[in-house]
Amino acid sequence: MASTQARWQIVGDYFENCNCDVVCPCLISPNAPLTSQPTAGACEVAFGFHIDSGNYGGVTLDGLNIGMIARTPGPMGEGNWSVALYLDERADQQQQQALQAIFTGGVGGPMSNLAPLISTVLGVKAVPITFHKEGRRRSVEIPSIMQLAVHALPNINPDAESWAQNVHPFAPSVAMAVGEEKSTWTDYGMHWDNSGKNGHYAPIKWSNA
Repeated sequence: MASTQARWQIVGDYFENCNCDVVCPCLISPNAPLTSQPTAGACEVAFGFHIDSGNYGGVTLDGLNIGMIARTPGPMGEGNWSVALYLDERADQQQQQALQAIFTGGVGGPMSNLAPLISTVLGVKAVPITFHKEGRRRSVEIPSIMQLAVHALPNINPDAESWAQNVHPFAPSVAMAVGEEKSTWTDYGMHWDNSGKNGHYAPIKWSNA
């Protein structure tokens, strides 16, 4: 495993698609963040990440993609998360170790705040991952596993997004979005279809500085 003392930073984009109705009460409700009951009872959320530029110590992470899923049986803040991580198969061994360290929260940064909530790691796989960013649309594909796409929610300005501030641990502001048809994830004996359900996307700038 990569050294926990390494300095790292990544700049890129992320999006997510969960099974909550729009808008997700886990993030936006009268209650404290992550304390509301998900609209479907359990939370089932999938994420796609693209790193425009990044490094972990002397390891370059430019251009790599990551997929991740998380499931909680109730309010996210109560823990008992089950997670799975998908690493870009183009990454060499050092890059994969760095990505795993960052996205499991073992080396600081935003994921370290969520790591204590995780009780089960379903697995870590190196797979082909395709990430697309097109205007107000984001999509990711892992063949036979993850096919996700979200687009911005409509608002009174057809050329702009609606942004929510200070609601998400991944970014200061996240765009409000919705999952497109056939947004699915299938693995580890589970199948999710989050079509028409809540989504977000945002640029990210993470580090352990």
